[in-house]
Amino acid sequence: MRIIVVGGVAAGMSAAARARRLDESAEIIVLERGSEVSFANCGLPYHLSGEIAEAEDLLLHTPASLRAALDLDVRLRHDVIGIDPDAKTVTATTPDGAVEIPYDALILTPGAAALRPPLPGLDSARVRTLRTVGDAVALRQQVTAGARRAVVLGAGFIGVEAAEALRAAGLTVDVVELAPHALPPLERELATLVHDELGALGITVHAGVAAESIESDDAADHVRLADGTVLDADLVVLSVGVRPDTAFAADAGIETLREAMIVDDRGRTSVADVWAAGDATVSIDAVTGVARPVALAGPANRAGRLIADDILGGDTTARRIPAALGTAIVRVGSLTVAMTGANRQSLDDAQIPYETIHLHPNQHAGYFPGAAPVHLLAHIDPTDGRILGAQAAGVEGIDKRIDVIATAMRGDLRAPDLIDLDLSYSPPYGSAKDAVNMLGMVAENVVTGRLRLWHAADAVDGSDALILDVRTRAEFATGHLPGALNIPHTDLRERIDDVRDAADGRPVRVLCAAGVRSHIAHRVLVAHGFDSTSLSGGTRTLRQWFGDAVDDVLVTEGVLA
Repeated sequence: MRIIVVGGVAAGMSAAARARRLDESAEIIVLERGSEVSFANCGLPYHLSGEIAEAEDLLLHTPASLRAALDLDVRLRHDVIGIDPDAKTVTATTPDGAVEIPYDALILTPGAAALRPPLPGLDSARVRTLRTVGDAVALRQQVTAGARRAVVLGAGFIGVEAAEALRAAGLTVDVVELAPHALPPLERELATLVHDELGALGITVHAGVAAESIESDDAADHVRLADGTVLDADLVVLSVGVRPDTAFAADAGIETLREAMIVDDRGRTSVADVWAAGDATVSIDAVTGVARPVALAGPANRAGRLIADDILGGDTTARRIPAALGTAIVRVGSLTVAMTGANRQSLDDAQIPYETIHLHPNQHAGYFPGAAPVHLLAHIDPTDGRILGAQAAGVEGIDKRIDVIATAMRGDLRAPDLIDLDLSYSPPYGSAKDAVNMLGMVAENVVTGRLRLWHAADAVDGSDALILDVRTRAEFATGHLPGALNIPHTDLRERIDDVRDAADGRPVRVLCAAGVRSHIAHRVLVAHGFDSTSLSGGTRTLRQWFGDAVDDVLVTEGVLA
């Protein structure tokens, strides 16, 4: 059997290596258009910063090492430009001319190319992408050659990582993002933390604004924004997104959606004996059921392996490729940000009802030195507690919590089931009630109706309700919602008549700093017959939601007590 793999790196090399382990007799040919077939593309920004000193450290395998270890026939600088499904051949251009190669099974993992918007001046020699080892080397050469000012167009994962890397290398860095905030898949209240951290690093973020043009002269590029700002740059990193590199596949009749190849849960395309995986395919979202690309290394590697199983094992032994959760993580200075599952936007688009829970527990025991909050939110089905998505940010322990939640989602655990997870505990590492356990506890209260929530977005809607702030008087004085009644939660039972008089039949919206004391107060209020709701995540979430505009929301005068 001859198996041809188009494209190396994650999905392609996983498929080729797995195929060899399953069948020693198969002829396996890997066609790679570039000069490296197996490299750590997720490590590229860290070479740019100098944390990974040598570009060679990013190269995982070479054609020679793959031939020696796995007897793979790796052919570099072979750019596949056509497929003939009837003749079962692929055509590729090479430095020596075009070649036509027959196949028995074809695996397409061409990846995605950097999106190049119709931006005047984008062809400047100072504009670079960060997709290959060559890109990282070229950018680092510009840095070491004396570049002092950088503009990063796009604040997705790669854009933010590139910005941090360039800043670490000593450059002045501006980041331009069309979306309202950096890391657009991140929820608004956590994005505030990212912007604060980028600011602390000395990186300026221009969010909610488009780049209109790049003007070049001998000294620098000048990036003009829609708001009139002009940013001078010695180098520009283009990171506004990617597009699937699939024109040759579509020409062969392979079905695509928004240019990405459509595959089933075996990785099979619409054309017989052709499989596909990686950034150039669409995956079915595990939460929303929407078909979308998932440009992440983990799912790509796993899909490549399972495709090889399907080709060489068939329906009797091959496992199916699971729907994607899109679990991802990124470092921003001292902050770690991670996510899994759906965010608000995708849930809204899919018209899936949800409730959002916010918590701010410490990453380990509060009495152990170095305790710091895990800012954790989760979207759950309010009726059955299904976990729809989760995100977290903090200085430590973020990866652990999101990975546990992602595992729970894959195992179809409901949010209240998180209470029962037997997680490791020692004061330097966690708490007896871990953040994940606490999420389950709050979720159970929501699902059972013991806790009803209101949210920071509703803080300025002018609803006719009494705002009851149960923080201490000192906390209240640092900033509170206008017209709020301040009764510390420890005094509430004795002053329940004061609440009744102030409410005068209205619902009561209760809040504290993080949601713990307000839940206690909520239960007291419910017991006394009030229509009560508790602010999810308290004023800590409220401050994160409004960010720089929080001073327009909270006041320090007009205290009612």
